[in-house]
Amino acid sequence: MEESATLRMAQMARQLSNQGFDVINLSLGEPDFDTPEFIKDAAIQSLRDGHTKYTPVAGTLELRKAISAKFARDNQLTYAPDAILVSNGAKQCFANLCFASLEEGDEVVLLAPYWVSYYEIVKLTGAKPVCVHADVHTDYKPNCADIAKAINPRTKLLVYSSPCNPTGTVFSEAEIIELAEMLKQFPEVVVVSDEIYEYIQFGTKHFSIGSIEHMKDRCVTINGFSKGFSMTGWRLGYMGGPKYLIEASTKIQGQFTSGAASFSQQAAVAALQSDLQTAHSMCQAYERRRDHLMNALKSIPEFKINRPQGAFYVLPEVDSLFGKRIGDRVIANAEDLALFILEEAKVAIVSGIAFGAPNCIRISYSIAEDKISEAVFRIRKALDLLQ
Repeated sequence: MEESATLRMAQMARQLSNQGFDVINLSLGEPDFDTPEFIKDAAIQSLRDGHTKYTPVAGTLELRKAISAKFARDNQLTYAPDAILVSNGAKQCFANLCFASLEEGDEVVLLAPYWVSYYEIVKLTGAKPVCVHADVHTDYKPNCADIAKAINPRTKLLVYSSPCNPTGTVFSEAEIIELAEMLKQFPEVVVVSDEIYEYIQFGTKHFSIGSIEHMKDRCVTINGFSKGFSMTGWRLGYMGGPKYLIEASTKIQGQFTSGAASFSQQAAVAALQSDLQTAHSMCQAYERRRDHLMNALKSIPEFKINRPQGAFYVLPEVDSLFGKRIGDRVIANAEDLALFILEEAKVAIVSGIAFGAPNCIRISYSIAEDKISEAVFRIRKALDLLQ
């Protein structure tokens, strides 16, 4: 299994910072906002009330009821509390599901570019990831005909995210309905919809594939608190789906980690039952940052970019820079470019190779606008050194 590319780049950035360099980190998918005060207050009160013991493996009943209500309110999904699993992050939800449902010889279709951990977790189960690729010219959206060609009798899961990490792409209701119609041909395939960036969309309406009548019994919806509520360090995610899959995934979690932290779950109840105003405010800030970054990147025509509609990433195609050099150093691929930018510009970004996008780099704009401006200025200055 490969090391996480995002975590590796973040570690390299920290090492440079510890050496005294001023590094601007655009590599991690972590909001720079603090967790809202009312959520922290709920956790503190939970501790004072003695919520310091083990929790049920699947999550507290109070939180699973709150998640069930959220699914119904926001997504038109009807997952009962016993069809919901709370985990130590959305990543663990996905891992639980894969270990519960996959074995050697199975295949999983990934819409690429994909989130970096999908591929490695699927590999770890012994199953084979099968990628359906799209590029910047199609807004990183694979077409249904290509997806259908990738499915065969060995295919167990089809996995996608919307809004997408690393592209920021959002699949529209019409596009998701088209995908669901195509999947009628393959009734045994379970769809995994990663909706962790649901609350970070710019002018688009979120749509869950599990709300389509003929998909509800063959769809797993994954979500969490890290992005929309800026709760990355709380390590809390959840998923809803067919009861048999949730029960199997709960069995896996029971042997790996057991239940998530008690006071985190109490805080999560407060988050879900809020008016979501803090989530909306953060989304508005990300939209301003997106616009600021898009404007700044006009100074780097070597980057071919689309206009992301959600999350807080842009995924430029950078293959026009491959083959360029500085002295004896040749930029052969996106990994070389990311390392060059880190060393020369002291800006941390991530190669697209680990996301199934080898001609790309991923830039996160989850930081303040002045730092975005400075980062792009440094990148432009560094690229000018290449011949």
